Amino acid sequence: QVQLVESGGGLVQAGDSLRLSCAASGRPFTNYNMGWFRQAPGKERDFVAAIPWHGGSTIYADSVKGRFTISRDNAKSTVYLQIDSLKPEDTAVYYCAAQSRLRVGVVLQRQSDYDYWGQGTLVTVSS
Repeated sequence: QVQLVESGGGLVQAGDSLRLSCAASGRPFTNYNMGWFRQAPGKERDFVAAIPWHGGSTIYADSVKGRFTISRDNAKSTVYLQIDSLKPEDTAVYYCAAQSRLRVGVVLQRQSDYDYWGQGTLVTVSS
């Protein structure tokens, strides 16, 4: 079992920056690839960014490349999402998710391959 708790969301203005955090507990953090997803009002939940268990190569949705940066601190069992130049269209509930690396064929951007999810943190961007 893995518990994930997101934090860092809030009400901000367009152009601002935020850093979201996701603290994991319950199992070794390095057993998991980590991802961020978001769900805008009235829309489906979409992939945002992911990072493998060892760090290294990260992947991003095209819509956030250049503005969002995912990172992880395995010593702290925490994954981060740095968001710069926020836009109103970034308004969404942001979810942290953990994907076991101990099985074959997982895809970082495929949300059905994630095993654990946080409760979400709301980011609201005003213009």
